[in-house]
This record gives sequence, structure tokens and C-alpha cells, in this order.
Amino acid sequence: MGLSHGLLSKARENQGQATIELAALIPCVLIIALISVNGLGFISKCASFDRLARQTITTYAAAPQAGVDSSAAAQAIQRELALRFSDDALSVSVQVEARALGLYRYRAELAWKPTLFGRGFRDSIFGVSLPPLTHQTELVVDPYKPGVFF
Repeated sequence: MGLSHGLLSKARENQGQATIELAALIPCVLIIALISVNGLGFISKCASFDRLARQTITTYAAAPQAGVDSSAAAQAIQRELALRFSDDALSVSVQVEARALGLYRYRAELAWKPTLFGRGFRDSIFGVSLPPLTHQTELVVDPYKPGVFF
């Protein structure tokens, strides 16, 4: 009797341990899932942005219309990309700089703020600012020789 009574009392002592461990584990699992979903979303947006930014730069900057300079082409590229990536968590910017030999470098940047199931996070937590994640792609073009990219 003494042995079974000892096992029974030991089982009663550990009865709530699994519940406590589960209660501590659930928030950690949710945070890891949230970070994973946001990370995969950002990677997906970056892949689309790379492809579309290069296509848009090729369209607007490689063979500009008469009288259109590089800054006007950059603004047109930015407008087109902003239409394609019109999410509240995303912002697009395009810069252009002149290079040697009449070449122009177009740099497109995608800034993304992580979300909590479509709702934005706060800009800071405990006084630490949370900057948006950014991704850049660039393409050097020669506007005088359509189809020449570097």
C-alpha cells in the first residue's frame, strides 16, 4: 500500500505541470509564427518588386520619350511601382544618378512595415524604434542606346 500511495501522491503533485508548460509555450509559438509569416511575406514582396522594378525601369528609362529627362523618368517609374505595390504597409521610392559616359543608375527601394494580421504595429516598443524593412534593386541604363543595360 505504501508504494502505490507514494506514486499516487507524486502524480497529484505533477498534475498541473503540463498545463503550466503549455501556457508558457503558447505565446512563444505564436510569436515565432507571426515572425515567420511576416518574414515570408517580405521575401515574397521582394521577389515581385525585383522583377517589376527592373521591368518598369526598362520600360520608362531605357528609351525615354523625346523631352523626358532622367528625373521625370524616375518619377514615372515611382508612380507605376506605387500603383503595383499599393498596400498600407508598403512604400516605394526611386532615385536616379548620372554615371560616366551618359549612363544613369536607377535605384528602386521598397520599404515594408511588418503587420499583425493586416494591422500595423506601433513604431516603437519600450522606447526602441522599429524601422521598416527595406529592399533595393538597381539597374544602370544607357538612354541613348535602347536595350543596353549594365
